[in-house]
Amino acid sequence: MQTRTKVIVGIVVVAVLGTAAALSVTRGRDRGIEVRTEAIERRDLKEIVTASGNIRARRTVDVSSDVSAKVASLLVEEGDDVVAGQVLLRLVPDQYQAVVSRTEASLAQAEAQEAQQSANMIRSERNRDRLLQLRARDSILVSRQQIDDSETDVKVAEAMLASAGHGVSQARAAVREAADQLAKTIFTAPMDGKVTRLNVEEGETVIIGTMNNPGSLVLTISDLSVIEVVVQVDETEVSKIALGDSATIRIDAFTTREFTGTVTEIGNSAINPPSQQAGNQQAAIDFEVVLTLTASDAPLRPDLSATADVVVERRDGAIAAPIIALTVRDQEEDSTNAATPATGQPDDVEGVFIVRNGTVTFTPVQIGIAGQEFFEILSGLAEGDTVVSGPYQRIRQLRDGDAIRVTTDDSPGNG
Repeated sequence: MQTRTKVIVGIVVVAVLGTAAALSVTRGRDRGIEVRTEAIERRDLKEIVTASGNIRARRTVDVSSDVSAKVASLLVEEGDDVVAGQVLLRLVPDQYQAVVSRTEASLAQAEAQEAQQSANMIRSERNRDRLLQLRARDSILVSRQQIDDSETDVKVAEAMLASAGHGVSQARAAVREAADQLAKTIFTAPMDGKVTRLNVEEGETVIIGTMNNPGSLVLTISDLSVIEVVVQVDETEVSKIALGDSATIRIDAFTTREFTGTVTEIGNSAINPPSQQAGNQQAAIDFEVVLTLTASDAPLRPDLSATADVVVERRDGAIAAPIIALTVRDQEEDSTNAATPATGQPDDVEGVFIVRNGTVTFTPVQIGIAGQEFFEILSGLAEGDTVVSGPYQRIRQLRDGDAIRVTTDDSPGNG
């Protein structure tokens, strides 16, 4: 009996509290829900795609060594400006000078052998001519076999001379190769620019690359007259970007400055395509977009971090509504929402709450581009209309016909 009494008392208490809560909400609506409002105006809008990346010089040359030797003298430092043809460093040339001397000696020997074979051929020709003259005067003194042997000797001499000539050509090629290797012990600048990376010191040994081991990267020269920003753009946004789009670039090293640039290259394939990704988890698909910076006096360096805001669309003087004002209503929330013919099910409707005579009415709108704070309104609103612009949570709770009170309170409790 006591237990039943407690249950009845509990039900009564819950009913009373529920009634009180309902009355509280009803009274709140009667007094008007506090919201912010904003008048619809025409604005200049820009739709922006934001991406991060790094700075690089448009033209960069990595200078590697084609020979293995010790650095004899280093004539530049990192950060130095250089001109094309300027000597940058020298390697110890002793080994390659010795090779040049050896090949030059081989060339001299080959040329001497060629001269010897030339003399042998002349002698063979003279001997043949003499025998032919004797046989012409007296066929008994010179046999036919002697004539044939002399002809053979001439042909052998010609072949030996040709072989000696090829030996001379081979020796000359060896001299040129050795001279080229010797020349590679002196490094010169391939273009005008700045030494942006220097990886060796005097006394270090540089090596050439092999199939399995990369060669020594000696230094890097960059032409900083044209600077590019390379950013990674998500697959969902890369289609919005076009060549020639303008951009504002923020560089972390220059927090008080903004730079401008244009899109000059858009990658046709992903940076890390799915076919090259390991494992079952697919990473994000990003594309490389290159922007060329407008020339400036800032001392920019390769590899600096940068963020680019690429302007992909512009609308001047567009009717615009605050982004926060846009909300979605389904069939239960919006009785004007019609069912779709294909499925018989209602679509969600995007719209805003227009303020008229202290109450709100949900109005569907068609939006265009999205700026940073405002949507372009293609239909549904007119210049001068007033819409509810916040707080967002209260916009979600509004219904047609609700009374509102305008507030300018931007405290967290109203957000």
